[in-house]
Amino acid sequence: MSNTSLVSEFLQSLTERSTRIGVIGLGYVGLPLLEAFSREGFAVTGIDVDARKIQALQAGKSYIQDIPDDFVARLNGLPGTVFSSDFAHLKDADALIICVPTPLRKSKEPDISYILAAAEEIVKILRPGHLVILESTTYPGTTDEILLPMFEKTGHTVGQDFLLAFSPERIDPGNKQFQVAKIPKVVGGVTPACTEVAAALYKQVMGQVHSVSSARVAEAAKILENTFRSVNIALVNEFAGICRVLGVDVWEVIDAAATKPFGFMKFLPGPGIGGHCIPLDPHYLIWKSRLHGYEPRFMALAEQINSAMPREVLQLIMEALNDHSLPLKGSKVLVIGVAYKSDVDDMRESPALELIQLLWSKGALVDYFDPYIPQFELEGQTLRSVSFASLGDYACGVVITHHRQGVDYQALCNHLPLLVDTRNALRDCQPARARIVWL
Repeated sequence: MSNTSLVSEFLQSLTERSTRIGVIGLGYVGLPLLEAFSREGFAVTGIDVDARKIQALQAGKSYIQDIPDDFVARLNGLPGTVFSSDFAHLKDADALIICVPTPLRKSKEPDISYILAAAEEIVKILRPGHLVILESTTYPGTTDEILLPMFEKTGHTVGQDFLLAFSPERIDPGNKQFQVAKIPKVVGGVTPACTEVAAALYKQVMGQVHSVSSARVAEAAKILENTFRSVNIALVNEFAGICRVLGVDVWEVIDAAATKPFGFMKFLPGPGIGGHCIPLDPHYLIWKSRLHGYEPRFMALAEQINSAMPREVLQLIMEALNDHSLPLKGSKVLVIGVAYKSDVDDMRESPALELIQLLWSKGALVDYFDPYIPQFELEGQTLRSVSFASLGDYACGVVITHHRQGVDYQALCNHLPLLVDTRNALRDCQPARARIVWL
């Protein structure tokens, strides 16, 4: 197949809405993307190795907060929709989009095993005319150095027989303002033809698509986005510590600085960083940089500061209890919020998890309350969200996640003797009983 015919045929299929979209990995990234393409009239195939997810989708049930059950039910009822754990169903798909996790190993090195597993399945069914796009966040070079050789071993040539590109996901769970269709999409292909077709695909569902010169540029752009956030969060976390020793309210300082209409971007301190991006992505770039003999000192320091925040919060709790003549060992502590961010049911990399483990290691008796997470497993234990009926039993409460819905912050102030607030959630409360210690 010639380069010209490959591109023209794919573009024609997009115009006719005859392109079948296959998405591998139906989590917080993949399922909303699948939903977006279906909404625009494309037949979709969703693949996930988690049989429970497939069963839920086939029953018309959503496990993603931003996608309601009724849409999944409608989607599942369309004759062109396929949900399966069998990769053989991807044979009929024209565009294959990889949206699998990219965690870290315990050594803080990249774990691209999920990408490799998906690619190995694609190798089995790769045919002329296929467009393969990687959306999973990874280090610059993954698409060129890992995926391309695997696919070309099949005898097919990129840009002539099949197309390959990288387009980083930018999903922000719980953000109703910026959902899939409203988030600008960056696309970089292995060849110009790959970029052209991948950009055309995303233009079917995204309002704005920004093409770059290569997959490697697109991979680096994604890492920069989240490293930028990591570094600035580290800065403000360190600044919060300085403000504490100086006796200055860091939250008031930030609000004052944020009145400047240029040259300042507001970041907030907190108990640590969580989610699927900021705690992980900088490590991918740090690791890759070190392979090439370059030591990224600034990014590594930012990661150290952010990773140390749960221990900073532990120290605040211990000092606050000590001021009340109470030891941490044996004291009942209530953790308010275990999701990694406000108003979501997502616990990935939440700093609350490490804090609970630290509190346990010091002998504290720990409960938690979170209106979005009724229970979870940690170190072989099942923890369940408690009610506010017995707040008076706790020596201390610590706000880790500032949920705007479902938490009565005034009740916390009325019934707890001591509160450590890492999110400025109690600013407007009247502390009828509580002494509040701020991050």
